[in-house]
Amino acid sequence: MKAFVEYVVKALVDHPDQVDVREVDGERVVVFELRLNPTDIGKVIGKSGRTISAIRTLLISTAAKNGKRAMLEIIEPEGRQRPPVGGAGEAAAQ
Repeated sequence: MKAFVEYVVKALVDHPDQVDVREVDGERVVVFELRLNPTDIGKVIGKSGRTISAIRTLLISTAAKNGKRAMLEIIEPEGRQRPPVGGAGEAAAQ
């Protein structure tokens, strides 16, 4: 499953050499942590999250065939800030 995630993500991004997938085994679920170049995050997420959703669906199906549960998480680099949600900015949060 890890090789599948790497293969698909590397085909989508501009910097495939910076794609890193780590597999973290839990009791009931396997979590795949995806780290990549910050400029490639949008390409992996896709418009309205459709691309990452499709990758997750395929991963979940593959895991189910093997009798497991799987999750895929994109790990953002430290210090990177997301834009505010809702467009109101920080003034509304204060």
